[in-house]
Amino acid sequence: QVQLVESGGGLVQAGGSLRLSCAASGRTFSTYAMGWFRQAPGKVREFVAIISGAGSVTGHADSVKGRFTISRDNAKNTVTLQMDSLKPEDTAVYYCGADTRFTYGSSWSPSNWGQGTQVTVSS
Repeated sequence: QVQLVESGGGLVQAGGSLRLSCAASGRTFSTYAMGWFRQAPGKVREFVAIISGAGSVTGHADSVKGRFTISRDNAKNTVTLQMDSLKPEDTAVYYCGADTRFTYGSSWSPSNWGQGTQVTVSS
């Protein structure tokens, strides 16, 4: 098990940027694939991005490709989601996930979740 704590959410105007971070506990961080999901009001939780344990493989949802970038620092046990060119439809609670299994794309279902951080993009 790994404990996850997200930070960095907030209110931003359309076209702006935010940087989300997820801090993980434990000494085996590099063995976990890490990723981000989001859930807007009244909608199901959707996959945003994933990164492999070593950081060598990443995947992003089509809706954020070219605007969002996932990265990780295994020395600091953190994963980051850089969000640029934000749109009002990006408004959601963003969740960090971790799992020892890596699945490329939206079928990934992590067994560990953070508590979420709110991102609101105004038009």
